[in-house]
Amino acid sequence: MRADLVLAVLLAVTAVVGSRGAAEVSHPAAPLDPAGYALVVVAALALAVRRRKPLVALVVAALCTAGYLAMGYPYGPILALMMFAVYSAARHAPLRAALWCAVAALPLLVIHLFTSEGRLGWLGVVPVIAWVVVPATVGYGLRLRSAAARQARAETIRRSVDDERLRISQEVHDIVGHGLAAIKMQADVALHVMARNPGHARPALEAISRSSQQALDELRSTLATTRDGTPAAGLGGLDQLLRRMVDAGVDVHLHTDGERDRVLPPAVDLAAYRVVQESLTNVLRHGDGGPADLTIRYRPDSVTISVVNPLTGTPRPGTGSGITGMRARVEALGGQVTAGPVERRFEVSARLPLGAPA
Repeated sequence: MRADLVLAVLLAVTAVVGSRGAAEVSHPAAPLDPAGYALVVVAALALAVRRRKPLVALVVAALCTAGYLAMGYPYGPILALMMFAVYSAARHAPLRAALWCAVAALPLLVIHLFTSEGRLGWLGVVPVIAWVVVPATVGYGLRLRSAAARQARAETIRRSVDDERLRISQEVHDIVGHGLAAIKMQADVALHVMARNPGHARPALEAISRSSQQALDELRSTLATTRDGTPAAGLGGLDQLLRRMVDAGVDVHLHTDGERDRVLPPAVDLAAYRVVQESLTNVLRHGDGGPADLTIRYRPDSVTISVVNPLTGTPRPGTGSGITGMRARVEALGGQVTAGPVERRFEVSARLPLGAPA
């Protein structure tokens, strides 16, 4: 990488200057000469590949440092270069290979303790080991932290994708489910009157055409707005939805309380519309054709929706995911949904707080 090359050049210049200063203030066994400077420069430039080929950088730095110390040159910046190479190997190289290279470098670094003038012997072994152990520990720790961060990011992305997939599936279910339920009801009417009075089948067929076109238009609009996240429907489309119910042969009595024309948060507006749509879809599928009562109450802090239709016989549990998806949609906005038989009626009730996050 270009950044590593620039860093290596800067380290080489700094290490040369620092080594010269170290030679002036200490009394090394051997004066620092061009060969010593060359070892320092090579060790620094090896760090240019510390991320692409970290083991190569470690081996080169270790050999240069071992030779530098064995020749009796003064302790100096080359030790920092060696530690940087160990850190880079522990951070970026395959862990087992980096460990073996670091362990193999230790004997090379220890030799000078027993061969140079004024040798330290065993007293210097612990500091030399620290030159390897400390940067390796730091590199390994950052490696683990980086891996955990990558895993957390991957998990966040996965959850985001799953949430988006669920959102799209809910939208498609609500749109297609309602459209097909209305079309089925109208088709049943057409089939019923076709044999006895074919002329009366025409209005049902026209209603089928309108319902299918409206459902297709809504589906296209929803898919088109999925990219930018803007809700494609809201309570502003309620009149068209109620007309589809009338075409399907079900009267819906609408009751509103409060400011119907008020502007709702987009997410709440969409969820409220889907609750009404799914509830009326259930009326088409499971009702007896009787009228349904739809009540929408606009309050300063919430919108409350109630859909009630008469029941005949004992209601059977559904096998679809409509009410489950409705409940998940509303609860995600901090609201509540109840759905079930009440006396001889089936009632769906939902409350959506206006302060819910979009």
